[in-house]
Amino acid sequence: MSFDLVLFGGTGDLAWRKLMPALFQAFRHGSLPEGGRIIGVGRDDLSGEQYRSLIQARFDKVDLAKRPSAEEFARFAALLDFVRMDLSKPEDYIHLANALQSRNADTVVMYLATAPSLFTTVCEQLAAAKLNTPHTRIVLEKPLGHDLASNRAINHTVRRFFDEKQVFRIDHYLGKPAVQNLFALRFGNALFEPLWRREHIANIQITISEDLGVEKRGAFYETTGALRDMVQNHALQLLCAIGMEPPINSHADAIRDEKLKVLRSLKPWTQESLTQDVVRGQYASGSIDGAKVPGYREELGVNPQSNTETFVALRTEIANWRWAGVPFYIRTGKRLTGRDAHIVVNFRPTPHAIFNSQIGVANRLVINLQPKDGLELHLLAQGQNNRQAKAGAAQALVPVQLDLDFDKRFGSERVGAYERLLLDVIDDRLNLFVRSDEQEEAWRWVEPIMNHWTNDAQGPRMYAAGSWGPSASSAMIARDGYCWSEES
Repeated sequence: MSFDLVLFGGTGDLAWRKLMPALFQAFRHGSLPEGGRIIGVGRDDLSGEQYRSLIQARFDKVDLAKRPSAEEFARFAALLDFVRMDLSKPEDYIHLANALQSRNADTVVMYLATAPSLFTTVCEQLAAAKLNTPHTRIVLEKPLGHDLASNRAINHTVRRFFDEKQVFRIDHYLGKPAVQNLFALRFGNALFEPLWRREHIANIQITISEDLGVEKRGAFYETTGALRDMVQNHALQLLCAIGMEPPINSHADAIRDEKLKVLRSLKPWTQESLTQDVVRGQYASGSIDGAKVPGYREELGVNPQSNTETFVALRTEIANWRWAGVPFYIRTGKRLTGRDAHIVVNFRPTPHAIFNSQIGVANRLVINLQPKDGLELHLLAQGQNNRQAKAGAAQALVPVQLDLDFDKRFGSERVGAYERLLLDVIDDRLNLFVRSDEQEEAWRWVEPIMNHWTNDAQGPRMYAAGSWGPSASSAMIARDGYCWSEES
């Protein structure tokens, strides 16, 4: 199968940090279909040879294990080309159309690694140049809008020129091997399904933390914030994967139908819950790995009086028969104690204690997403030694855990998130991509939080860099009698 992958924003940060390394790994692994061509598009006045040299120089900055040798890059470079374009000029799209018609590939992927404000312009111009053919696929990067209205406007324009099945909205978290294993855990095993409900689960916690700050992206983050950047997409997609009903099959729309039901079942916000069940924070100066780091308001490109949140913690519920009354907690932030992403499923304690064990200790399942990838099942076992047994001491239970490390079991060189997603686009597999109605429902649910913050004079709560966020986050979960997983 021949394909042309047209990378709008081909000289941008996302292209060289994520997309080109992912495409090279697919090429190295032999999974990139033969007969392919990768065309970078940008405003720079570059020849194809100059573009290849630029990409080769950028590869010097990726992880050593993912860096090509000179011989490998020479073979990969044969796939690369460049087209100079001003995305506002119709005549440049005609030039692109001529470049594509010279090969007439079976599949053409238009990857929009540009600012979302350009999505509608690019789609309109592609259609005007008759580049919205049935064998064209369009890939949209997040953030897809900044609120419900802008998201709908983008989706409306895209759907004018492309069928929904041609549109691939990327959430790279869905491409992570650990998240795909989450679906396998839920729907490929009979073990957990009978327990996966309100009668047996006390609460579920989702944590996505970073120890990095905004680095050089301060200006971007000022218009985004943690709620738009992480909660509306990544965190809610994880919540859907944990909370959804089993789909009737593994087809894309069957899976996405069930995720949509979860989003529509999230408990609506009230003025009281917006005040009590949502915490926003912003990192102040502190210490990471022993090194002093600046606060958010001291970062390059950030307003010194900024109220942009770098931390969000919230409590919600899925109002349906399976989950009614079970709290779901989401927490995400920058400049926290470490880089970590995990889901903790806390089971209810046994209904009647007959053993001498630590109060408050119960079974839990930990699904690790990053940096470790695997499962931990926390159980209780008898911890008596021989001396205690001879003395007739009461039977005591102690925590033990079964630890499955997927990297050790399957190897650490598994297919990365962007590699998996790019191959799925080329192969026309929509399972790991977000449908427009899912996205709009997620925006509809977070919009009351944004509106509440607009009218909240208090602003974000400050927390020291290197901590687990503002103390109000711990107080929120403590009202239910629980604590965050690292506090237990």
